[in-house]
Amino acid sequence: MFQRLGQRRTTLVVLVLVSITLITFDVRGSGIIDGARSTAGDLFSPVQSAADVVFRAHAVGALAYVDAVHFAPHSAMDVHTLNADFVVCSPYKFFGPHAGVLYGRPELLESLPAYKVRPAHDRFETGTPNLEGMAGVLAAVEYLAWVGRTQGVAEENTTRRLTLHAAMTAIRAYEMELYDRLVDGLEAIRGVRIHGITDRGQFDRRVPTAALTIDGVHPRAAAEALGRDGIATWDGDFYATGLVERLGLAESGGLLRVGLVHYNTADEVDRLLESLERIASGATAPVG
Repeated sequence: MFQRLGQRRTTLVVLVLVSITLITFDVRGSGIIDGARSTAGDLFSPVQSAADVVFRAHAVGALAYVDAVHFAPHSAMDVHTLNADFVVCSPYKFFGPHAGVLYGRPELLESLPAYKVRPAHDRFETGTPNLEGMAGVLAAVEYLAWVGRTQGVAEENTTRRLTLHAAMTAIRAYEMELYDRLVDGLEAIRGVRIHGITDRGQFDRRVPTAALTIDGVHPRAAAEALGRDGIATWDGDFYATGLVERLGLAESGGLLRVGLVHYNTADEVDRLLESLERIASGATAPVG
């Protein structure tokens, strides 16, 4: 798709990707612009000003492609306000099945070649649709609408769009309340370091996913110990390989990642903190 777009324009595509925390624009001799920025990163989870990147891309004639996969489950998103040319995410991030979601400006989608079997009539149909995946995505959307009606401010006869916006607003407020509690506890544990934004005044720029290191404890050992306590976390680089290498953490196993969502509770946060404090004080698994 992007090769075809590149043939049509003197500038190519600005990629707005997860796990990138710095913006770079490199206007090469060929006229191609490269840009990268995250809406919310898988690793440190900053919420970047993607709309600003889109504006800067359009100002020089480039297209903007936003990967919002880590942002989608945590906050409301409006593609028209963002003004990107393409926005993608996966429903598994907002409690649905593994599938793909692509928004594209209609005139751009119409200009792209559509590879499909004959005699398929739908423009991008390649055969039998993923019907069970579609049903799962619909169920996820209906679930979020239920959250909007029961936990947000949406009324029964409100449009689905406003109901979903109410859901994501309520989810955002609750998750960041939990995240405040988590960060307070993490900062009180000797040997634990939080990588990423910790300034409470800038929490509107992040989502509730914490990346940690624990002095003397390998991230894999910490994740396994938490698993034995019935707490699901993950370790490694989470596809931010270059960033972890630049931070000097690749050889020591990367980081431990803790993610909160709206169905977590304050009691679960406290139980996680108790487990982490035991792990940090024991430090029985050396790094390396």
